[in-house]
Order: sequence, then C-alpha cells, then structure tokens
Amino acid sequence: MRGYYLIEAAKTAVENICPEVVSCADILAFAARDAFYLLTGKSDSDLYSVSAGRRDGNVSLLTEATTFLPRPDFGFSQLNNSFAAKGFSTDEMITLSGAHSVGQSHCSSFTSRLYPYNPDQIDPSYAQALQILCPQNAAVDGVVPQDNVTPDTLDAQYYTNVLNNEVLFFSDWALRNTSDLVAKVTIQSYTTPLIGNTLWKSKFIAAMQKLGQLDVLTGTQGQIRKTCGANN
Repeated sequence: MRGYYLIEAAKTAVENICPEVVSCADILAFAARDAFYLLTGKSDSDLYSVSAGRRDGNVSLLTEATTFLPRPDFGFSQLNNSFAAKGFSTDEMITLSGAHSVGQSHCSSFTSRLYPYNPDQIDPSYAQALQILCPQNAAVDGVVPQDNVTPDTLDAQYYTNVLNNEVLFFSDWALRNTSDLVAKVTIQSYTTPLIGNTLWKSKFIAAMQKLGQLDVLTGTQGQIRKTCGANN
C-alpha cells in the first residue's frame, strides 16, 4: 500500500470541488492509467481511454483480497485458474504479469526461494545479489526492485528476466516453467527485438481496460465514499 496517500490526496482535492461525485474506484482507474503513462515514457499513445462512472463498495474485506488476488507462490495452473475465474485468458494473465517490471518487493515475499537456493530456478549471480540484500532471518524486512535491469521503467524487460531466471517470485518463474504453448508464444513475442515492447504495451493497455470493467458498481449500487479508506 506504499503511495496510497496519493489516492487520498486526489480524493480530497476532488471532494473540495465536487463533493460526493467522483468515486475512489474511478480515481484508482485513472491513477493506474497515469502511472502507466509516466512509467512507460510519457508517449501520448500511452494515455489510453478510461471509462468513468464507477461507484465504491459498501464493504471492504481483507479476506476478499487474500482469496481473489494471485499469490507470489502460485504455480502456473494456479495463476491461470485465478485469472480465468475473473474472465481473463492465459495471454492476458501473462500480459498483466508484466506489471512486475516496476516497483519493489519485500524480501519476505521471496526469501523461501533463496534459503534453500535452487539453481534451476534462479540465476546464480542474481541469487547471490539477492542474498546480500535479503540475508536469512534478517531483523528488518528489506525491499528490492522487482526488475533488476530497468527498475524504474514499465516495459517488456520483465519477460527477458523471466527467461533468464532473474525474477523474484515463484509465480514469475512459473511462467517459464510450463509446457503451455500460449505462455511460450506470448513470452517469446514480448522478447522479440524492436517490436516486443510495443506489442506488450498495446496488449497491456487492452488488458487494463478490461480489468477496469471488472465487477463495476454503477447507478444506485454502492456509494461514493467521502474518503477512500473508510465507508461513509
């Protein structure tokens, strides 16, 4: 939830002008689009259209997040089933996984892969670097970049990292460790020189637009929250 204060700041600014008109759900959808624009290089083509008119839920449950969000220790079948349950294809699941090309992760989310270390899953040099940043039984849960090559850019580098065994989560490695033909073709297409990144961005935009239509509340459903972190 790092950076969530920015969502609340946006909500406060909007409420000061148009009280109880713009939902937190809409603010999140537009913030995701703007983050994509900023992190991919600020190209006008990356300012994709976002539908508005969502309403916020009346209830927020931690159990729903832990039940429906894919876990970093998921295998390929578990990832596929998790996304399929929400109407997403294997290709879309792999495309959205590219979001792991930016941001940071706590060591605790992947240290089980370092201790003990399996050389078939993590590149030896990469594993050694991670062990320095995330020592075993550390008193402080450190953070490391999810992409060790272009950590501050949202791009298709993630898929090259997958093929090189230079990814943090078991779920990332699982995309490589599968015989699924769609997975192999999709990852190969995103690592193709010159066109891979452009192809990934266009398909990522389409998948994000679809994600923005998932389980939407409209009309008189739900509410327009006055603050995003609490019900009215």
